[in-house]
Order: sequence, then C-alpha cells, then structure tokens
Amino acid sequence: MQELIEEYSRGFTMLRESISKLSEEEIRYNPGKDKWSIHQIIIHITDSELVATHRMKKVLSEPEPLLPAPDQDAWASSLVYEQLDREQYLLLFKMLRFSMLSILHNLTTEQLERIAVYPDGARLTFKDLLEFRVDHIRGHLDQIERVKKDFREKHK
Repeated sequence: MQELIEEYSRGFTMLRESISKLSEEEIRYNPGKDKWSIHQIIIHITDSELVATHRMKKVLSEPEPLLPAPDQDAWASSLVYEQLDREQYLLLFKMLRFSMLSILHNLTTEQLERIAVYPDGARLTFKDLLEFRVDHIRGHLDQIERVKKDFREKHK
C-alpha cells in the first residue's frame, strides 16, 4: 500500500516533468480528430482529479455511495479546455493530490475496503479507486508521450 501512496504522491512531479521542456506549440498541438492536445490532457487530468478527490472522500465518509461518472468529452468541449489556464489547473492538481496525502497515510484496513457503487452496478473498494488514480496518470503520461512523438514526426 505504501508504494501505491508513494506513486500517487509523485503524480504532479511526473506530470510536470513530462511537459517541462515543451514549447507552447508542442503543448497546443492537436494530433487529430477526436484526439486531445497535451494542454487538453492536462486540463482533463485535473478535472478528473477534482471528481476523484470528491469520490474518495465520499467513499470514506458515506456507506456505499453512488458515484456517477461525468462525460469527459462533454466536459472538454463544453468547458472549452483550449481556453483554460493550464498553470492554474496544474496548481489545482498539485493541491488536490497533496490534500489527500494525510488522509491516505492514515487509512485503516477497513477504510481501504469500503465500497463505492457505480450506476452500472459495479462495486469498487477505496483501494480500487486509489489504484485507478495512479493508473490514470500513467495512462495519460503515455498519451502525452505519443502526442510529443507525433508532433516531432510531423515537424522534422
């Protein structure tokens, strides 16, 4: 469990490092229809973290809460991610992650096994939700690398 919390705590640093040497053109580059730029990915990651932080606290505080899932594509288009301030969102992501650390470091075994329910009937433990947060960053870091590679191949 300690390794999982440690990786969770490094999420912001890993995200920041993945974009540290990129130009604004690279960050704003859109790799294709129905694909996100690195800028949009960062905003999405933060919006997802905002929802996830709420979910995790809900699971720790309420018996078997229902956790609805937002439509990520609707958020991206309706909230016009391209116009949002990436640095503010990165700061928000950092604050959300660090705000959870003292809670995570003090979890009991019983809390790790608390159940959340999704509208489709899926039942997940708190630990499952935490593992998903770590996997979510891993997946998007891989996505950022693919976008960087696509940009470099098209701008040789």
